Amino acid sequence: MELRDYVAAMRNQWLLILCIAVAGILVGLGTAALTPASYRATSSVFVSVDRGQTTSELVQGSTYTQNIVQSYTQLVTTPKVLDPVIEDLDLETTAQTLASHVTAETPLNTVLIDIKAVDASAEGAAEIANSVAASLSETVAELSPAVGQDQRPPIELTVVTRAQTPGAPFEPNIRLLLSLGFLGGLVLGVLVALGRELVDTRVRNSTDIERVTKLPVIASVSRNRNKKSSQLAMRSNPHSHVAESYRLLATNLEYIDPDRQLKSILVSSPMPGEGKTTIAINLALAVAEHTNRVLLIDADLRRPAVAPYCGIQGDVGLTTVLSGNASAEEAIERWSGVDILPSGPVPPNPTQLLSSNTMASIVRDLVARYDFVVIDSPPILPVADALPLARLAEGTLLVARRRKTRRQQLARAQAALENVGASTVGVVLTMADADLGSTYYGSYPDSGVGKPGAEAWVPPTEPRSWRSSEQPDEPAQTDGKARSAADSGR
Repeated sequence: MELRDYVAAMRNQWLLILCIAVAGILVGLGTAALTPASYRATSSVFVSVDRGQTTSELVQGSTYTQNIVQSYTQLVTTPKVLDPVIEDLDLETTAQTLASHVTAETPLNTVLIDIKAVDASAEGAAEIANSVAASLSETVAELSPAVGQDQRPPIELTVVTRAQTPGAPFEPNIRLLLSLGFLGGLVLGVLVALGRELVDTRVRNSTDIERVTKLPVIASVSRNRNKKSSQLAMRSNPHSHVAESYRLLATNLEYIDPDRQLKSILVSSPMPGEGKTTIAINLALAVAEHTNRVLLIDADLRRPAVAPYCGIQGDVGLTTVLSGNASAEEAIERWSGVDILPSGPVPPNPTQLLSSNTMASIVRDLVARYDFVVIDSPPILPVADALPLARLAEGTLLVARRRKTRRQQLARAQAALENVGASTVGVVLTMADADLGSTYYGSYPDSGVGKPGAEAWVPPTEPRSWRSSEQPDEPAQTDGKARSAADSGR
C-alpha cells in the first residue's frame, strides 16, 4: 500500500476510528470512576549541625550534613521511624504497609528532607506526614552520638513546614486519564482501520484492478439511489450520469483496437451478483444509439436474467435454437432498438450446449449478420460455461463490483480466460464512487421512460453503423409473434 492508500483507508473508516477513540475516552472515564481517591500531604525537615565556632568548622559541618542527609532520607521508611507513627495515630497497619504510602526525598544541593504521605482521607495524609517528620527528628536524635560537656547530639532536625490538609485528591487524575484514553483509542482505531484494509481484499477502485490484472478499466459505473432506474439507465433515464458511463464504455470499446473492428463482446464476471447482465443490456442500448444492427444474446443458461430485465417473453430462445426446434430468426425479439436472443428454457446440460459446434456455428452466423453482438454469459469461477463462449467472442469484458469482488477472484478469472486463449479487453467497475466531473453539466431529471404509461426510447431513424460508414443491411426478421411483441413496445 502507498501513502495515499493509508490516507484513503483512514478517510473511509473515519467513523470506526472515531468510535474507538470515544470508547477510549469511556475507558478512561470508567478507570477514573473505579479508582479510589487518594490525598497527598507534604512536610519538610531541615537538617543542621549544632557545633562549630570557626569558619572552617562550619564548612566541615555543612559538608558533613549534606553527606549524611541521604541516610536520613532512607531512614524515613524504616520501622524505627514508622512504628512510633502507627502507635501515635492508632493506625491499623504495619510498618511495611505504611512504608508504601510514605516517601522522602532531598532536593538537590539542599539539607531539606521532604516527607510525603498518601492516604484515602485528606486529614489522614496530613497527620501521617507530620507524625513521620516528628518521629524522624526523635530517631535521629537517638541515633546520633552525644558530644561535648552537655552531651547533646551534633545533628538537629527541625520541622520547617508542617503538612496542610489537601483540598483535592491527586488521584485519580481525570484529565490525564481522559487524554490517555482518547489518544490510546485514536491510535488503536487507526491500527484497526489499517489492519482491516490490509486484510480486506475486495476491489475498492480502479487502481486495485489495474494492479491485479494489468488490464485497463474501460469504464466505471457509479451507484444510483434509484435501483430500478440504474439497472436500465440507458432506457429509463438516458440523460443521467450513469447512462453517460455506458456511452463511454461503448466508445472505449469502439477504439480499443484501432487496427481491428470489434464486432462481438462477451460480458462476464468472476462471481454472481456483480452486475454483468446490467452492463450487457445497457452496453447494447448504448451501441444501438449509433446503429440498429445490435444483437444481445443471453447465454446464461443456468440463471437467465435478460428476458426478465427487459420484460420480454423469452419462452423461445437460445436453447430452442441449439436443440433445432426453432431458427435464430424465430427466437430473436426486438426491444428498444436492440435485437435480443433470450436464453430460452433452462437445459440440463448447459456446458455441453455452449461448448458444442452448433453453438459456435450460431455465434459465427449472427456475428456475420450484425454490426455488434453482446453476449451475456454466466460468471467464470462458479461454472465453466463462460470459457467456451469466451473463445467464440472477439473480446471479453470482465465486470467487477466495488466492495464485493475480491482481488484473488478477479485474478483467477483473468487467468482462466488466458488459459483458454480468450482476449480480455478490459474491466468495468460497477457501484463505483460518483465522479465529480459527472455533475459538470448538471443533472437531468428522470425522463420517466420505462415507467407505466411512458413511451419507450427509440433510436434515430437513420443510425450510423458501428465503426463503419457503409449502410448496413436490414437485420434478420423475427416471426410474426415475436415481431408483434416487439411492435407492442417490449
